[in-house]
Amino acid sequence: MSASPSRFLPSSMLEAITTAAFVSLFLAAPAWSFPWDIDMYRGATVQPLASAPRVMPEGTLPSSGAEPPMSRDEMTASEHAPATPEDLAKGKELFATDCAPCHGDSGRGNGPVAHLLRTKPTDLVGGPSKGRPDGYIYGTIRDGGTAMPSLSDAMSEHERWQVVRFVRSLQHAAVANK
Repeated sequence: MSASPSRFLPSSMLEAITTAAFVSLFLAAPAWSFPWDIDMYRGATVQPLASAPRVMPEGTLPSSGAEPPMSRDEMTASEHAPATPEDLAKGKELFATDCAPCHGDSGRGNGPVAHLLRTKPTDLVGGPSKGRPDGYIYGTIRDGGTAMPSLSDAMSEHERWQVVRFVRSLQHAAVANK
């Protein structure tokens, strides 16, 4: 009569020995892989940039959708479209949402968060922006300034021009009130 191993060893010890035996058999067995593991070795070799990259058609924008940088001519240009009442109303709405917290409703740089900022916001009505071209104000809205963040993701090109027209209307109103 043969003795059963479980009679001499506790069950937890028997489980540990059995697990160790299976692990050692698995590790000692020859490496077996799935058949698709060798496809990298059998397939055709493709070198990076072996073929020329796709050339973008003329007049297209980069895939990021970003606007191209402004040229000096664009920065010094003025928007010649007349300010319609609808443009001014939309510009006022956008200014109140995106600009007034820092520049204030009147554009004087006295917005409700101006006291929290290290660099005080520019006076848009009587400050240096009064003498700047429209393209400069547009570029500052789009690209940001020294302490001002870029608003290119918050406004479309047309909306930025609407804000420029509204800022100009604030400046003209200040001159008329003098």
